[in-house]
Amino acid sequence: MTPRIGHGIDAHRFIPGRPLMLGGVLVPYSRGLLGHSDGDAVVHALVDAILGASGLGDMGKHFPSSDPRWKDTSGCEFLTVVAEKLRVEGWTIISAHVIAIAEEPRLAAHLGSMSEAMSTALGLEPGTIAVGATTTDGMGFSGRSEGIAASATVLLERR
Repeated sequence: MTPRIGHGIDAHRFIPGRPLMLGGVLVPYSRGLLGHSDGDAVVHALVDAILGASGLGDMGKHFPSSDPRWKDTSGCEFLTVVAEKLRVEGWTIISAHVIAIAEEPRLAAHLGSMSEAMSTALGLEPGTIAVGATTTDGMGFSGRSEGIAASATVLLERR
């Protein structure tokens, strides 16, 4: 068995008139995140962590924003595609931890749903993916409520 650790980071700015998707969950808020796909920074950070740990590259390689096929794609669809890539390559996700960095909206009530949605999309047991949230106490773009960032760490094991 060969364990591998991956880390991913993503960030998107807020825009009006778009739903806010985070961790595969619709979060009630007045603005959503700008992106070629659904802008789900939580999922995108996790996808990058998984792809990096498995040596398969990153989101830009597999899901380029220049490809119209990925326009408005849901984060959970990205996770489903990545789960199949892992299966083919013989990797299993042992655990993952994702942190959303946002001054607003408050995310605590949605973290369990995010964990469940992302675990389901990856075909994992509930609880395999832990999701948390923090603020930057008013510092930086997320502290000024201009957008949301996310950081993810994943542990993989080759079968």
